[in-house]
Amino acid sequence: MSDNLRGALLMCAAMAALTCGDVAIKATGGAMPLSQLLVIRGIFASSALLVMARYLNALRLDLPKSDWLLMAVRGLAEALAAFFFLTALLSMPIANATALMQMLPLTVTLGGAVVFREAVGWRRWTAIVIGFFGMLLIVRPGTEGFSGSSVYVLCAVAAVTVRDLVTRRMSSAASSLTVTFVSSVIVTLFAGVWSVGQDWVALTPRLTFLVMTASIFIIFAYLAGVAVMRVGQVSFVAPFRYTGLIWALILGFVLFGEWPEPLTLIGAAIIVATGVFSLLREARFRRKVRKPALPRQP
Repeated sequence: MSDNLRGALLMCAAMAALTCGDVAIKATGGAMPLSQLLVIRGIFASSALLVMARYLNALRLDLPKSDWLLMAVRGLAEALAAFFFLTALLSMPIANATALMQMLPLTVTLGGAVVFREAVGWRRWTAIVIGFFGMLLIVRPGTEGFSGSSVYVLCAVAAVTVRDLVTRRMSSAASSLTVTFVSSVIVTLFAGVWSVGQDWVALTPRLTFLVMTASIFIIFAYLAGVAVMRVGQVSFVAPFRYTGLIWALILGFVLFGEWPEPLTLIGAAIIVATGVFSLLREARFRRKVRKPALPRQP
């Protein structure tokens, strides 16, 4: 099995696990405080990441202060993303929420161009504009199909965009496992502070099963996500992140009887197409930048 194929399978597995974890949380139906769920899930996920980091000798805590500051910002952004996305998920179809999250490659490209002055050609600018048009087809502001939960998902997109942009600025000394572990701890602490003043509910057998299922899937998604960073070419592997939308469509229909409206499906298709195009163009640009110049012939 080639590295690219292995990386693609790992990416598909990570996206499937993330979606299944979201399904387990949605299945709770708000029967328990979201903060309580995130605390329990975070404890299990952080423990698993710590064990893996120690086993692989990949836990690096002697990092520059700049990296620690960036990791703190990244963790806070991840916590806000979890709050906004999961809050919306409890009250809207999972496929709609997942489709909006596919805006990330476009928003990260936009953020990199605006904040860090990264070079973005007219083709990727066009993809961003078309992708945002696809987003409007899903959200449909000012119409009867508009849902306030969509705004929460867009806030989650903004938070994850900040997370990814901050990650780009970290030094190579910060290993992917260290960054993921610290972010998981910050999310857990955020949920713990959020839960102050809230009444936790007793875990019934059903809720226990759903919380443990969500925890197992998020751990697997973290581990697969870390493994993806170690194999395969980004230009080949990255587009497979969109398989999460396929899982959301299937599981949403089978488990919750949800099926997006035609406009939502069209918008999702536009977002996926422009996102894949943007990822491929960025990978091509990076290869071009890294390619050494040929010596001039005498």
